[in-house]
Amino acid sequence: MQRNLMAFACTMALAVTGCSDAKSSGTVGENVSDSEYPTQVFWGDTHLHTDNSGDAFGFGNRLNSEAALRFARGEEVVATKGAKAKLARPLDFLVIADHAGAMGATKEIADTPRAELLGDELRLKWHDMFNDEDPGSNAGLRATAEIIDRAGKGTLPDGLLDPETSKRRTTGLWAKHGQIVEQYNEPGKFTAFMGFEFTPGPGGDNLHRVVMFRDAPAEMGDTLPFSAFGRRDPEMLWAYMDAYEQKTGGKVLAIPHNSNISDGRMFAMNKFDGSPLDETYVKTRAMREPIVEVTQIKGDSEAHPFLSPNDEFASFGNTGWDRCNLICAKDTPPETYGGSYIREALKRGLELTVKFGTNPFQLGMIGSTDSHTSLATADEDNFFGKHSGLEFNNAKRASTVSLLGGRKGRIGWHYLSSGYAAVWATSNTREAIFDAMMRREVYATTGPRMQLRFFGGFDFAEGDTGDLVKTGYAKGVPMGGELVDKNGGETKAPSFLVSALMDPDNASLDRIQIIKGWIDTKGETHEKVYNVSWSNAETRTMDSDGKVTPASNNVDLTNGTWDNSSGEPELTTWWQDPDFDAAQNAFYYARVLEIPTPTWPVYDALIHNIELPDDVIMIQQERAYSSPIWYRPKA
Repeated sequence: MQRNLMAFACTMALAVTGCSDAKSSGTVGENVSDSEYPTQVFWGDTHLHTDNSGDAFGFGNRLNSEAALRFARGEEVVATKGAKAKLARPLDFLVIADHAGAMGATKEIADTPRAELLGDELRLKWHDMFNDEDPGSNAGLRATAEIIDRAGKGTLPDGLLDPETSKRRTTGLWAKHGQIVEQYNEPGKFTAFMGFEFTPGPGGDNLHRVVMFRDAPAEMGDTLPFSAFGRRDPEMLWAYMDAYEQKTGGKVLAIPHNSNISDGRMFAMNKFDGSPLDETYVKTRAMREPIVEVTQIKGDSEAHPFLSPNDEFASFGNTGWDRCNLICAKDTPPETYGGSYIREALKRGLELTVKFGTNPFQLGMIGSTDSHTSLATADEDNFFGKHSGLEFNNAKRASTVSLLGGRKGRIGWHYLSSGYAAVWATSNTREAIFDAMMRREVYATTGPRMQLRFFGGFDFAEGDTGDLVKTGYAKGVPMGGELVDKNGGETKAPSFLVSALMDPDNASLDRIQIIKGWIDTKGETHEKVYNVSWSNAETRTMDSDGKVTPASNNVDLTNGTWDNSSGEPELTTWWQDPDFDAAQNAFYYARVLEIPTPTWPVYDALIHNIELPDDVIMIQQERAYSSPIWYRPKA
């Protein structure tokens, strides 16, 4: 693959992107002191599981928090199945988000002497399965799949849910974990956050959230992770977050994920119990959940062709995941998709803004892995799988029936090697990164580390792309911000400055698109995709429908390479909304597409010398999603 194209691109584009060195993580040796405005993007994963997560351990993971942090910092570790594992480039930050519910429980079941479990038929069976030494039996995987299924159906045994036992176990694990997190946190070089996953799954519908703390372990007092067992309503989580901040003076946020397998419930237009939304709910959710995880291993939640039929790129990462909910306890018909995909949630947020004056779905976008291997990698050629049973030494993993819905046709290659969180922060510290997330100055990628800037304002001119960053902050707002009409409907159309710089270790760029959503005077929402900049513009044309000639597909599947000459190392432009109505609430976000590249199963086929099933998607266009910029009419 042509990965050396324009290696000097970051230096040449410093004024446009504010980057320093796109080849590195951009932080080693970085001073802790904050800058005037963010000049660096920091890369991380806010959603990683270690052997403390009940399902991860059950799937076979034997790597602890320390191994996870070492790997994220760029050190080599040995994966559970024996392969050496190392990132090509270190990450800048990490949130280990082990499941709060039954934290460490499967490890405890496996380690408890068999005689102590003789009165508990289910736990005794699982003990034997976790300790089955036959690698071909997959007994531990089957036991874990049964536990996940029972958790979704609310039929776990009482012995696994005993509050006092759970508290004792969690307290010890959480304290030890905090010590390790603090040990590996080095302000200015690498940031380690405390966090956990709140995991309600009523009927198998995914309503999960990662909970992330701004504070050091010593500042958190006796706070423990909040389990969803018996407390599945997210309003209970928000109350826990309120209490934490009031008690400690600290700060905490929640990040919804995998809305694509929620059966429409993640962004439903009613509460968890089915009652109508009210002002308290929308204000609390807006405060507690400023960002959303839009892409990860279990699919992509940006858009769906059923909801966005005019978007030719809306199907990315949908295959297999749109069939049913998390555990495939029920099918998910297209009529429910509205509450499952982020773009539609953003449009629903406009409706709620009109009704309540507050937008509970004013969401910035990030990606993260949700890896259960302790290995935070989203690279196609370095993919260690969803769980330890699917590490890359498993030659059949692309065609292996998925533990999450295999009976409905989900199989291994439906998993994506995705994604990462990109944060424009003033320094690599807990405080700066967390605060950037709160103001939504973040974006998502499906793995590649392209650099994306997006500013909106009323006073930008076409010539402002020359010093895009300085001008963007001086005359407008960055991604995640809000533009407000102050002229009573006489406001001119907003314009946008957008720049994308390729990942020098990955593919060149195909195009930049701006996706707009708005609500009309009748209360109906709409969307439109605008192509605003694309590679080889002298030969690729835009038709009357706004579609651009597809980028050349020059992927060579026989060796997993491609030619970067069909794309550009950098795309930058000024764009003004041609369809603006000052009376209509709206949002805008940028989507950046790379040229076509191979997917992870292609590399597996080359490594293991195997043939892939005919239906495997072998070529894709990886992408980045900026956080939106919202426009609000004068009240």
